[in-house]
Amino acid sequence: MLDSSERSDTWRRAFRPELRAEAIGLAFQGWSVLPGTYPTAQGWAGRDGVEADGPVPVHADWRQRVGTDAAQVATWWAGQPYSLLLATGAGVDAIEVDGDLGRRAARVLRTFGLPVPIVATPESRWFFLTRSGGRLHRDLGEHDVTLRADGEWVSLPPSPGRHGVVHWRVKPDVCNWVLPDSRIVQDALLEALDAPVDSRAAALVAAD
Repeated sequence: MLDSSERSDTWRRAFRPELRAEAIGLAFQGWSVLPGTYPTAQGWAGRDGVEADGPVPVHADWRQRVGTDAAQVATWWAGQPYSLLLATGAGVDAIEVDGDLGRRAARVLRTFGLPVPIVATPESRWFFLTRSGGRLHRDLGEHDVTLRADGEWVSLPPSPGRHGVVHWRVKPDVCNWVLPDSRIVQDALLEALDAPVDSRAAALVAAD
């Protein structure tokens, strides 16, 4: 019988073909994907000499690998269940928020018919993907909102984590792979922050 650590490693390795296929597909769309370390029973594996609480790029020279073509990307996931990372600032940025604000902003965007790719992590962090460029509105910085841009990265589905799997809340094909300007998402976040949330609305958000 497999022990818990062996079952965990087997489960993660089962994701490798899916991770590889997703990485290739995103690279074909021009997204700068990179292999990242992955969780095991002993910690994050895939890059020696680096300790972190979450996935980091496997390659020390990852900045030089940004924009690698899909054929080369395919070789990166040939052997290990690496996390799937997106290098931000290279055409795609990510606005990170907590899950509660993310749900409320997503409702605002849906109201106006503006689909935006959204990634969610098992730790209830949401990432709204936008075109690169622009600055974060100063008011958003006071509400645990972070702009992931040049020199940073975010995890993409179906990267495994310690407590679950990163997943899409809204897939990129919903908006035909056309990313919005950062200002659109920031405006939705500002509106979500200003909107009063009564007990009924809070219940609806929690059930989403």
